[in-house]
Amino acid sequence: MAASLEELPLPDELPVIPDSWSYMSLGDLVEERGVCYGIVQPGSEVTDGVPIVRVNNIRNGRIDTSDMMKVDPEIEAKFQRSRLRGGEVLLTLVGTLGETAIVPDNFRGWNVARAVGVIPVRKDPGSLWISICLRSSFVQHCIRMWATTTVQATFNLRDLAKLPIPMPPKDTRKAIAHILGTLDDKIELNRRMNATLEAMARALFQSWFVDFDPVRAKLDGRQPAGLDAATAALFPSHFEHGEDGMLPVGWRSVAIEKLCAINAWTLGKNDDLKVLEYVEISEVNRGNIANIATYTRGKEPSRARRRLCHGDTVLSTVRPDRGSYFLALNPPENRVASTGFAVLTPTKAPWSFIHTAMTQSEVSDYLGQMADGGAYPAVRPEIIGAMKVALPNEPKILEAFHRTCAPLFEQAEANRAQSRTLATIRDALLPKLLSGELSVADAKKIAGGSA
Repeated sequence: MAASLEELPLPDELPVIPDSWSYMSLGDLVEERGVCYGIVQPGSEVTDGVPIVRVNNIRNGRIDTSDMMKVDPEIEAKFQRSRLRGGEVLLTLVGTLGETAIVPDNFRGWNVARAVGVIPVRKDPGSLWISICLRSSFVQHCIRMWATTTVQATFNLRDLAKLPIPMPPKDTRKAIAHILGTLDDKIELNRRMNATLEAMARALFQSWFVDFDPVRAKLDGRQPAGLDAATAALFPSHFEHGEDGMLPVGWRSVAIEKLCAINAWTLGKNDDLKVLEYVEISEVNRGNIANIATYTRGKEPSRARRRLCHGDTVLSTVRPDRGSYFLALNPPENRVASTGFAVLTPTKAPWSFIHTAMTQSEVSDYLGQMADGGAYPAVRPEIIGAMKVALPNEPKILEAFHRTCAPLFEQAEANRAQSRTLATIRDALLPKLLSGELSVADAKKIAGGSA
């Protein structure tokens, strides 16, 4: 798959680099097995099959394993060339082009779909360097320009092998990779911290409002685990039958629409906003907003209509089982979301309670089952509003939950804000470092106070 740089469609437009640097085609930097794509027809999913990475699994430089497809091992066995060994660079080739990720070693034995390219990079220059270069604006421009768009955007392997990779001296390459990699590592650390923080909130919600562990403990004559005496005293010690099943004494099942206003605040023609910050569904994944677009008022998409308040839980009504949700904490006045979202504004319960209740995996699964439509199945907001939660008769229980969980979500949002800043710095440094315009020493000064 090696290709000469003379074959490139843009030989005269390659960014200028220092004299001590050179360009090489990507095909000359891979192992002998070469670049390839994965399973063409994966067939129906099987429970005990081989996981494959699809385009939708590659987000923000990593592989999201929350929605992995598994294929029949007999089908996977026909595509041994694309079977992952760990350390390869993956590149999305169809639909959403140019997303990259490095394969962790524990993914060894997995495979990829047809729409994902596998790039087995040689030890020198290494996967990190190639991943960095593939994210550069010039290489991304090449990918988009060379792609065919007859049905949907598709980037071919032959052109993949031609992509121009800048090659500084090894020490410079190593230093650049360290600077950008350190920023990426901090972003990834924040993501993992957030996963832990939010898992703690969901575990407490599950214990108090789904499994009713404090009530069961008191029923058994035990002290509720992890609760101080004052909080434990708020929970009843018995259950009673209600129309929605067994609940703690005095508790009731309440529809979400009784605790929230749904889509209550809509952008109007007379709203005095000159610039809008817009959140699109495709940019949202399990609490994280990858990109917030900015529009001059009047230039925004017609679907940019949902205005946001502090504490709003924002759920996608389109393919709701895919986890496109986020929590709005202190959003700027001009931030709006797509009409493809349902915005839940708490009115009679703390925002931490509403958010945790409506982002449980069981909720996403249920809403996915209730969605209807063709290529983009959607669920109506009233179906979301009709979902019920167990509500205690003692308001102090909700207050105790909020005191514990609100700081967890607030810390997670602070981490996300920091990660967006780090990503902005990284994306600003990347083209300057890859062209030699910015020295490694100067880049360290810029990144040093942020990473």
